[in-house]
Amino acid sequence: MKSYVISAIAILLIGTTSFYAQEEIQSTEPDSLSMDQQEELQLTAKDSMVVSSWMVGLGWNFINDSGNRLNNITTTKNMYNAVAFPSRINIGRYFRSGIGLEAIVTYNKYKEGNIIDGVVNPEDKDYFGFDTRFSYDLNKIFGQTGWFDPYVGVGAGYTYANDLSRGTYNAVIGFRTWFSDRWGLDFNSTGKWSFGNEASNHLQHAVGVVYQFKIEKELTKKGREKLALIEAMDAEAKRVNDSLNAALEAEAAAAALAERLAREKEEARLAAEKSANQEAIALQKQKMDELGNLNKVYFRFDSSYLVSSDHAKLDELVAFMNKYPDVIIEVKGNADARGEAKYNQWLSQRRADRTVKYVVASGISSDRIYGKGYGETQISNGCTDGVRCTSEEHRINRITDYEMVEEVMGNVVSLNK
Repeated sequence: MKSYVISAIAILLIGTTSFYAQEEIQSTEPDSLSMDQQEELQLTAKDSMVVSSWMVGLGWNFINDSGNRLNNITTTKNMYNAVAFPSRINIGRYFRSGIGLEAIVTYNKYKEGNIIDGVVNPEDKDYFGFDTRFSYDLNKIFGQTGWFDPYVGVGAGYTYANDLSRGTYNAVIGFRTWFSDRWGLDFNSTGKWSFGNEASNHLQHAVGVVYQFKIEKELTKKGREKLALIEAMDAEAKRVNDSLNAALEAEAAAAALAERLAREKEEARLAAEKSANQEAIALQKQKMDELGNLNKVYFRFDSSYLVSSDHAKLDELVAFMNKYPDVIIEVKGNADARGEAKYNQWLSQRRADRTVKYVVASGISSDRIYGKGYGETQISNGCTDGVRCTSEEHRINRITDYEMVEEVMGNVVSLNK
């Protein structure tokens, strides 16, 4: 009677606190946001940018060493030199400050008939260049665009062109446009001023694919503003949730009381079930011990026939199954490793079948026993193919064993595991 009274009180407390908690939730719930507003309040890839990385590139370079670069600047005939295959490789490290440090290797060919330093080139000539430069990301001044990165830079290098080696001072202007955080295109133009000999100055233009790795990202200005708004909304949501804690704690206390009563009832049920299970486990162990102690049939070499001495052993199995009418037995036929595996499989199945036939003829239902041949797959003493063993050692593997099984959802499961 006491437990019923406590349960009634618990139910009354749960109902009362749930009512007031629901009232509090309804009174403090903010206006629902539209889908567009919800999307605006989610940080996306557009809200972050790459601030430092390594970068490699592959592309083409175009040389103007005509000596008349500012006149007819749009004219390319006889002035620009290029090769059909990729002719420029660059690698660089770009820092959070906007500074980049790059190394660039280029190859080109001055074409026969082009204008080189104001003179018609008489034959094809190789062009090699190795340059290093410092660059600066102009978005640090103008603001990050995310996809368009203009830059300027200065540097120095070594160039072999028109059969002359020279050191150069370099100045570059260019931009990169990005398709993703890692892949983009690089367009730039470099002026190269020679020093150390009479070699001419020249222009070098380039376009190529660039790839960034070991990247470090941070939020853009818009992303930081969005994050601040999200954090403010989270703080407001926390304040609302904190205002519900008192009601929820009261509800939880009432629920805990009801749960304790239910748990005590369940514990009593489980205790009774455990006692029954322990008895069942003990009985199961007793069955397996008795089954394991039964004498087993060892068949003669290359034979599946039972002899008179085998009948007494099988009568023990019949008595065991009569003693425990709920038991289902799998008879496991085996063979030694001598002979072909396919034949041994067939022979072991015949041994199992003859054993089952004897037990069924002794009055055991065929639903409670079946045979399965395992051939030479369960050799117990290492006497496998190619291993020399005595006749007695091979005999041990011609045993017909027993195993208790049960049917679970249409599948036979061993109880000996």
